Amino acid sequence: MDVQKFLHTIDGISTWVGKAASWLIMALMTVVCVEVFKRYIMNMPTAWIFDADNMMYGTLFMLCGAYTLAQNAHVRGDFLYSSMRPRMQASLDIILYVVFFFPGIAALIYAGWDYASISWRIAEHSNVTANGPPVYHFKTIIPIAGAFVMLQGVAEVVRCVMCLKTGEWPSRLHDVAEIDVIEEQLAHSEYVDEESRKIAIERAKEIDETARQRGMGGELNT
Repeated sequence: MDVQKFLHTIDGISTWVGKAASWLIMALMTVVCVEVFKRYIMNMPTAWIFDADNMMYGTLFMLCGAYTLAQNAHVRGDFLYSSMRPRMQASLDIILYVVFFFPGIAALIYAGWDYASISWRIAEHSNVTANGPPVYHFKTIIPIAGAFVMLQGVAEVVRCVMCLKTGEWPSRLHDVAEIDVIEEQLAHSEYVDEESRKIAIERAKEIDETARQRGMGGELNT
């Protein structure tokens, strides 16, 4: 397996986990809508619904962390970073990963494992409401999510090493982005002629490519 395939494999794992977890949004929306109907129309509120909402949203938030890192979409203060050359970006990234990222995620996995194991041993339930639902399965998500983020972090460091060697960021696994939405909207527009549509799409792709190369760690592989 070459390095690029290795990177895309890890990107693929993170993407699959993130997209699978994203379906919790549908479950969360359904639960909230049903509870609003029960609470305000039928006057039959559910005591444990607050805990359920928190656990679904928390699970979604944690399991999408690796996917967000795979797309290099975490918040970055890039007013200086975006003006650096790729090798300088990669050097800075490696330092930050080693000094902050890996120790922090390792601590998250260690503490999360401890929290989860204790919670399972005592069959912990939520104390927010009387007879609250069990939370040990929710706490188990903490070390699992941390492990996926750690795996993606390894891929990011390898990506930095490749950039230091070649001077260019290696590609990322393609996923839907704003440029795809723009292209689809222009394709179905009745008010833009074909020539203007092509120019607008090409210009949008050029801007998106420049942004990814300078500030987002490389282009996406198509």
